[in-house]
Amino acid sequence: MHKSSLDGALIGWDVGGAHLKAARIEPDDRLSGVWLEPCPLWRSLDQLRQAIDRIEAAMPANGACAHAVTMTGEMVDLFATRQAGVQALAAFLDERLGAGRVYFYAGTHGWLDVSQARQHAEWVASANWHATAHLISTCVSEALLIDIGSTTTDLIPIRNGAVATSSSSDRERLSAGELVYTGVARTPVMALASEAPVAGHFTPLMAEHFATSSDVYRILGLLPDKADLHDTADGGAKTQAASRARLARMVGRDAAELSDQAWADLAAWFAEAQMARIGRAARQVLSRELLAATAPVIIAGVGGFLGPRLAARLGRPVINFSQILTPHAHPDMIDECAPAVAVGRLLAAQRPPRNPHAPADTPCG
Repeated sequence: MHKSSLDGALIGWDVGGAHLKAARIEPDDRLSGVWLEPCPLWRSLDQLRQAIDRIEAAMPANGACAHAVTMTGEMVDLFATRQAGVQALAAFLDERLGAGRVYFYAGTHGWLDVSQARQHAEWVASANWHATAHLISTCVSEALLIDIGSTTTDLIPIRNGAVATSSSSDRERLSAGELVYTGVARTPVMALASEAPVAGHFTPLMAEHFATSSDVYRILGLLPDKADLHDTADGGAKTQAASRARLARMVGRDAAELSDQAWADLAAWFAEAQMARIGRAARQVLSRELLAATAPVIIAGVGGFLGPRLAARLGRPVINFSQILTPHAHPDMIDECAPAVAVGRLLAAQRPPRNPHAPADTPCG
């Protein structure tokens, strides 16, 4: 890595299968902006090109930037294998963002150029969780990171100022309770429970993609706008009434058959089922790592609104990811785009010190 290439502005990118997130770090290490765009990568690489174009159009144009990249988009079914996905995305991003100015985050293996990333795809694949946890570990010695996204939830222990997991792949993380495929927007309701209480009876759910978790939290009035950037299950409206209609289909009914309160109670049932699943995984992770009782839960992701309730269940204090950083504008966006902020901060920490006699900055500064 040529550290002189990091002297200008630097952009951290989190390339997901459904969203593209970016964070811009200025030469003075100031975080000047955070962006989140829908990017249905399963359709084509052109979706990624368009999302990058929209984000770059919102940024100041003041010279070439270095780029820090992490990804999970390699797993979409556009690619035959995850290795092929990393290789295709690395080549595309190096060409699109600027050849020789793109660095790929490889977890404990550090930073790779495009050639190295394509050669060691397994190090680059789905490493965004590690970037967030790594940044936190430079700021907080002990904590449980819980990043609740639109699709998945990551649960990563930090102990003794280090990322405390031996998991290095999604298959290992799934077994360890560190990756739960549930989120606050894109999860099909049929994946939250197999039955639900309706009008005095437990009713089996339709095994159909009639409704998603976004409908659940919209009905409850909890869903942030940025959490729900894709089409609904039926392509219909994003209103509480439309969400009630979609939820009603899951139990073989029309919304008019029951009161709005009844549908809110049903939505609360599904929200509780999701909370219980995340809580169960958190207990699994905590039973292995045995963090101190005072170690906080650090919450990130568009599902961060669940954080206080989840932390209370675990009997731990709660901190938002943005709170461990030097204060910035738009803390909600920082929380929602934590991996992009993290890779940007971590790469910025590789810059030559502006004053070699000054104390070294930490990435969380």
